[in-house]
Amino acid sequence: MCNMAAPEDEHDVAENGEEEKKTFRDLGVTDVLCEACEQLGWKQPTKIQIEAIPVALQGRDIIGLAETGSGKTGAFALPILQTLLESPQRLYALVLTPTRELAFQISEQFEALGSSIGVKSAVIVGGIDMMSQAMALAKKPHVVIATPGRLIDHLENTKGFNLRALKYLVMDEADRILNMDFETEVDKILKVIPRDRKTFLFSATMTKKVQKLQRAALKDPIKCAVSSKYQTVEKLQQFYIFIPSKFKDSYLVYILNELAGNSFMIFCSTCNNTQRLALLVRNLGFTAIPLHGQMSQNKRLGALNKFKAKSRSILLATDVASRGLDIPHVDVVINFDIPTHSKI
Repeated sequence: MCNMAAPEDEHDVAENGEEEKKTFRDLGVTDVLCEACEQLGWKQPTKIQIEAIPVALQGRDIIGLAETGSGKTGAFALPILQTLLESPQRLYALVLTPTRELAFQISEQFEALGSSIGVKSAVIVGGIDMMSQAMALAKKPHVVIATPGRLIDHLENTKGFNLRALKYLVMDEADRILNMDFETEVDKILKVIPRDRKTFLFSATMTKKVQKLQRAALKDPIKCAVSSKYQTVEKLQQFYIFIPSKFKDSYLVYILNELAGNSFMIFCSTCNNTQRLALLVRNLGFTAIPLHGQMSQNKRLGALNKFKAKSRSILLATDVASRGLDIPHVDVVINFDIPTHSKI
């Protein structure tokens, strides 16, 4: 099954209608952060940012329904950084994410937006040495971006680390966090952070679990829905090919040849298949790199960076890379195996 996607840079889409005139300044974003947005090449706020930022700056809790690539990181990072400027404090915000790669990406955006005002963030995820993370936490960063499991490890085992002063909690891709059975971890985290805080919950879909979490974690939230139904990005061309499974490899190679010169992401259902296909297409002379959960974290980041830097034209991945990764130069996405969930 093949979905071919045309690339679309997420921040350059001018929305039709009135929103075209909106700037970050109009939303109430302070000058120093507006400049940071300009340096990042964010010319205009995206739909979710237009909806969420003014409300967040009023100090309300938010449920944001928006798909990947809609600019949600900016929607929660800008209000957090702006209120942080008004009342500087360490260990100010916690962002929970389902995957390690997404955590690093969010951290990059916080650092980029907050570089001129000296914001420090720490990424706390599995697969990386606890000791160096404990040292990063001891320096008391302003923002902690974490996967739930590893954060609990530190809350339970790292002396002197607590989140009792926390002012903001963000749950990004909340539906995925809960789908990956982090529910008990999330409950534990909610118990040790202050009740008197602001909470932003971002999710692509409203599932029963997310609704339950909303009731437990949010106070009188405002809903900012940009996508109500599951939808793909506009300007996407989609195709599927219906073939016997024994011909899948040869069809894949045919497509890679036909569309040579493009950059591809190919999703497989297992780590094994990712590895196998990487070997197959490499032997045929393509520059391919695998990315899956059985690789060490450094290898995973290395693979991602090589693909982002365009030194590899094909990224073969399991669903560790399926949500939230922002790689604007991808021309073609192929689902080599049909995902097990229709929503994916």
